[in-house]
Amino acid sequence: MRVEAKRVARLRRHGRVRKKVSGSPQRPRLAVYRSNRHIYAQLVDDLGRRTVASASDLAGAEGDKSARAKQVGKLLAERAKSAGIERAVFDRGGRLYHGRVRALAEGAREGGLEI
Repeated sequence: MRVEAKRVARLRRHGRVRKKVSGSPQRPRLAVYRSNRHIYAQLVDDLGRRTVASASDLAGAEGDKSARAKQVGKLLAERAKSAGIERAVFDRGGRLYHGRVRALAEGAREGGLEI
């Protein structure tokens, strides 16, 4: 499959997910973005159009990519707790719930965030 076709297919899947998933001030959307090298996550209040908390592996996370993703999830859960957020809706960004995306979600759960 061509690179552009893969990108378009992921965006189509993401659009289907976003039709159903929306964040609120009480339960923001945990949006995950995964590049080839890094992973980023943020809690988004779609009604208020603002980011409540964010985290990435750019600031010194150690280990392989999956381990770094898990650390990002724990860091995001910690920042969410300080912002008064306990629950979130998971938005996998059109990617499979597998590998780094799954590790991030598990890390957030271990950090105390209810997904």
